[in-house]
Amino acid sequence: MPPLGPGSPQGGTDLEKHRDRLMVENERLRQELREWRAQPAGPCPGCEHSQESTRLRDQLSQLQLEVAENRGALSELNLEVQQKTDRLAEVELRLKDCLAEKAQEEERLSRRLRDSHETIASLRAQSPPVKYVIKTVEVESPKTKQALSESQARNQHLQEQVAMQRQVLKEMEQQLQSSHQLTVQLRAQIAMYESELERAHGQMLEEMQSLEEDKNRAIEEAFARAQVEMKAVHENLAGVRTNLLTLQPALRTLTNDYNGLKRQVRGFPLLLQEALRSVKAEIGQAIEEVNTNNQELLRKYRRELQLRKKCHNELVRLKGNIRVIARVRPVTKEDGEGPEATNAVTFDPDDDSIIHLLHKGKPVSFELDKVFSPWASQQDVFQEVQALITSCIDGFNVCIFAYGQTGAGKTYTMEGTPENPGINQRALQLLFSEVQDKASDWEYTITVSAAEIYNEVLRDLLGREPQEKLEIRLCPDGSGQLYVPGLTEFQVQSVDDINKVFEFGHTNRTTEFTNLNEHSSRSHALLIVTVRGVDCSTGLRTTGKLNLVDLAGSERVGKSGAEGSRLREAQHINKSLSALGDVIAALRSRQGHVPFRNSKLTYLLQDSLSGDSKTLMVVQVSPVEKNTSETLYSLKFAERVRSVELGPGSRRTELGSWSSQEHLEWESACQTPQPAARAHSAPSSGTSSRPGSIRRKLQPSA
Repeated sequence: MPPLGPGSPQGGTDLEKHRDRLMVENERLRQELREWRAQPAGPCPGCEHSQESTRLRDQLSQLQLEVAENRGALSELNLEVQQKTDRLAEVELRLKDCLAEKAQEEERLSRRLRDSHETIASLRAQSPPVKYVIKTVEVESPKTKQALSESQARNQHLQEQVAMQRQVLKEMEQQLQSSHQLTVQLRAQIAMYESELERAHGQMLEEMQSLEEDKNRAIEEAFARAQVEMKAVHENLAGVRTNLLTLQPALRTLTNDYNGLKRQVRGFPLLLQEALRSVKAEIGQAIEEVNTNNQELLRKYRRELQLRKKCHNELVRLKGNIRVIARVRPVTKEDGEGPEATNAVTFDPDDDSIIHLLHKGKPVSFELDKVFSPWASQQDVFQEVQALITSCIDGFNVCIFAYGQTGAGKTYTMEGTPENPGINQRALQLLFSEVQDKASDWEYTITVSAAEIYNEVLRDLLGREPQEKLEIRLCPDGSGQLYVPGLTEFQVQSVDDINKVFEFGHTNRTTEFTNLNEHSSRSHALLIVTVRGVDCSTGLRTTGKLNLVDLAGSERVGKSGAEGSRLREAQHINKSLSALGDVIAALRSRQGHVPFRNSKLTYLLQDSLSGDSKTLMVVQVSPVEKNTSETLYSLKFAERVRSVELGPGSRRTELGSWSSQEHLEWESACQTPQPAARAHSAPSSGTSSRPGSIRRKLQPSA
């Protein structure tokens, strides 16, 4: 753009417009300056003095807890107040410096504003050098505007600092005032505590004075009592002296009596000989009378013994031909934890024949002949069945079998452990004890056989070949009794023989691992004990048989996890137990046909379940919640068995004295550990040597 001359109209118009703009800008700057001066002082946000004041209040509240710390805290508070006062003085000095800087800045801005006015006035007065003035204003106006904005910003910052310092000063004054008030309160509390201490000190002095008076009074009373007691002691001492004086004549009398007795003792041997002669005569007469009475008592004893046997057998018969007792095993760690392992079985405290089962939330009660809790010992269970076992010695057939689901404790009840034997070993020990008691009048022979039914196959557990299949036959003598041809019989004469037989039979029995039982019995085990007796005086012969049966446990295939051969075993076990249930149902309803031959188990137990035996069933149940279905089935089956009436058992006896030849044959049969039924089948050369060694151990020494 070309420069304009001072005389051109276009140049004058532009100069006036620029002058007007400068005047408007000048007015705007004045207005901003007035607004900046009129702005109020704002608060001081985020000041660190407010936080310090809060901390001081917390410290003062803590100082009120203990009197002993108040004085030290008061001195610290005074020190902090002094520090705050010093800081407040510093803040006031800084505030004065800020105000002075603000005044200087305002003075500088005013001076520049006056310079601007003078420049404008000079521009108005000097119109010719318009071009130069215009350039000067254009150059200086942005600088002035920038300086003015910087001044405004600094002024604003200084105002904010002044406002913050005023706020801090006000808060510090309030804190100082509250600190003075708190100091006054603490001093009042200290004075109050000192007054209370003085009052407590006075009370303590009063109590000490009263205690001193009580002590003096107690000493006086004790001294008075001691004087009274001393007087009583002196009186007693005088009485003792008097008694001593009176005892001297009595002592002289005793001395005279002693001398007289001493003279009598010198003639005592003669008197003793005469007394011994008379006593011997009286004793001889008494012995004759005792011998006569003993003969009479022996006759009465034998008569009472027969009566006791009759009453004992009548008692067992009245209790029921098939008696049922239940035993609940304890909860073990194998049952697991949680709701499924809780106890679902309870007992009646007033009746030991009642058992309660909680099945699916509903209580079910059963009544049996006897119920044993988990705390019952092996001896407690055996005491309940030993009456039946003694009947075997008198010539009766007895059967005891254990029934229940797998893992319920049947094998433990029947066999037990070496440290705590079960019914089997205790029964034989009882038989030995009874035989020894009757050894003066009877001669007994006890033989033992052991068999198992595995997958509907009868096997001999004591034979040379345990895997050999055996069959059940009727006795050829026409008695209708069943027997097993080829079943091995061992004669036992001591407890050691029993342990050897049990060890060998237990080794051959089939057990496997399932989900329900780590050592699950996979077969039905039968221990057959035969007791043959002869009355030495009358020749009466008796034959009693004791069948001890450990049934395999019923199980659900889904829970036991049986597969393959285990599944086939479980099917045969459940089938045989189902056949046993059919036999019990037929006997209970008094049907004409009883399906004994549906299973090897029921066929072998036919003698025990057909009215010619005294039978007892031990039902084993599990108490945990997850087995309540099997427990319910076992208890229902036990109730059905308990209602079966077989009739009184018959005693197997034979009258008549033996000839000498028969007696020799009987002794020869007793000395042979193998039965006659095994004589027709000689063992093969490939037979294991272990059964033979067991037999050699069981043979009686010559």
